[in-house]
Amino acid sequence: MSDIVVSHGKSKDLDRQGLAILAILQLLMLAALYSRTEPHPPLAIPLFALAPFLSASIALAVAGLLAPGRWLSLAACVTALISFGPQKWFDAAFPQIWPAVILAQIAVAMVAFSLFCSRQQTRAARGSAKGGA
Repeated sequence: MSDIVVSHGKSKDLDRQGLAILAILQLLMLAALYSRTEPHPPLAIPLFALAPFLSASIALAVAGLLAPGRWLSLAACVTALISFGPQKWFDAAFPQIWPAVILAQIAVAMVAFSLFCSRQQTRAARGSAKGGA
């Protein structure tokens, strides 16, 4: 099995690019909600009003861009998947929203891949530090 080698800088770029995509998509979704531009998200879902949730999701993505860290990136992805996750493939509006759904899922995959690479590099660095000591 071949190992995937990605330099730390490249994997961090992927993380930042993915978070930027998620922030922009959610910001535009929030703008569509406020302007009532079709197809816009509903004002509320059974658990909460959507505008505050989208605002929180955008804030997490931007925080992940400004202060890179696994937990912020992970939280931004989880909240984005509530809006753009695989369940949207079965949404009645999917024929109208598919570009945003697919791009968001690709962005989440970019961030996940970056987090995986970062974790592997951290483990490798710890292993070499222990072995060299």
